[in-house]
Amino acid sequence: MSTPLILLGTSSFTAAGWEKSFYPKGMRPADYLAFYAERFHTVEVDSTFYACPSARTVSNWAARTPEDFIFSVKVPQVITHEKALVNCAAEFAEFVETMDILGHKLGPIVFQFPFFDRRNFPKQNDFLAVLAPFLKKLPSERRFAIEIRNKTWLDATFADLLREHKVALVLQDLPYMSGPTELAKKFDPITAAWTYIRWLGDRKGIEQQTTSWSKTIVDRTSELSRWVDYCYQIRKRGVLIYAYANNHYAGHAPATIEQFRSLWHGKGLPELHGPQQRNQVRSLFDD
Repeated sequence: MSTPLILLGTSSFTAAGWEKSFYPKGMRPADYLAFYAERFHTVEVDSTFYACPSARTVSNWAARTPEDFIFSVKVPQVITHEKALVNCAAEFAEFVETMDILGHKLGPIVFQFPFFDRRNFPKQNDFLAVLAPFLKKLPSERRFAIEIRNKTWLDATFADLLREHKVALVLQDLPYMSGPTELAKKFDPITAAWTYIRWLGDRKGIEQQTTSWSKTIVDRTSELSRWVDYCYQIRKRGVLIYAYANNHYAGHAPATIEQFRSLWHGKGLPELHGPQQRNQVRSLFDD
């Protein structure tokens, strides 16, 4: 089966509240990933942000997923936050070498940078002075994406630097960041032959309502409808899309992806084939 132009998944494959709401009652945690991979093409691994996993852990991920499953992984925070790309060659090399265990199942490697204040980088140019030489050293056979939280740094200069190195700009749905439609008024936010979308939401706001991620509690219909329209437009350009829903976006990431699929279908757009069609398994959300 050829690779679809939209790969949909969630940010991590476990969370408080997913037992019974997503995973069947009584299922062993060791079986979660295989169950997840029957329903989604891909997952964004959040745990790698906190530390580089062991080779054994990564080997187990590969062994428990289908041949065409894709892992997107977040670069450890020691590189993006603590060292901010400076003097981190050893840590980065270890991480890439460990992720290479996934082989063809390794998808985008994501640099999730924090908001940098003036103590870190007084201006955008100061950050680019560090970023540019780092990008030149990235292995060309891998896919890399960059997410920044400094809203004013998102401009044509930043995008052109990423485009030069075929690195994708992460497109975010965050209350304080510009979305792709707004960005497109100033520059083309598609900086590679593929793009990376993260539906993140208002973390602080939703955690005031719940810290158990078993159901949708925020209506994101209008936002997701706009994302469907946007994804369709860039899909027509032949751009491969990796898109991930976080629990903080609406309350239950698997349901967010299911809603995206439903809205897509409701607009009469070309069918999105999920793994359930490939494996002929029953969707968790079917009646």
